[in-house]
Amino acid sequence: MNQFIYPATLIPDEVDGGFTVIFRDVPEANTQGDTVEECLTEAADCIEEAMAGRIRRGDELPVPSKCKTGEKLVPVPMQTAMKAALYQAMKETGISKSELARKMGTHEKVVRRILDPHHGTKFPTMERTLFVLGKHAELHVT
Repeated sequence: MNQFIYPATLIPDEVDGGFTVIFRDVPEANTQGDTVEECLTEAADCIEEAMAGRIRRGDELPVPSKCKTGEKLVPVPMQTAMKAALYQAMKETGISKSELARKMGTHEKVVRRILDPHHGTKFPTMERTLFVLGKHAELHVT
């Protein structure tokens, strides 16, 4: 997996107004909002927390489905997407935090912080870590 953009469905709330947002690929992620714009803002925060929770628990990260008619694509915010890419690369290579720390010439505590979704790791550090794992990041603006 190399992208962290998930399709979301906005379901109109006929009783109270607004919308409920669900992600078919990430069933634990759902939110709501009064307007489409508010829903998409809330959805980005919601999907970010769902991915952070999966990383913390050591769960698999879901592969995004193709967007269907009527769905909206919601990207995982960049910082968390980078951490998810690092997490995924570690799982793919089977490298442990200790081994990664040795390869980077640092302490395991530093690697734990790099992988922590709520730690503000600098992008050059994450890029270097991806490089050590045999990967690199690309940015696509659409």
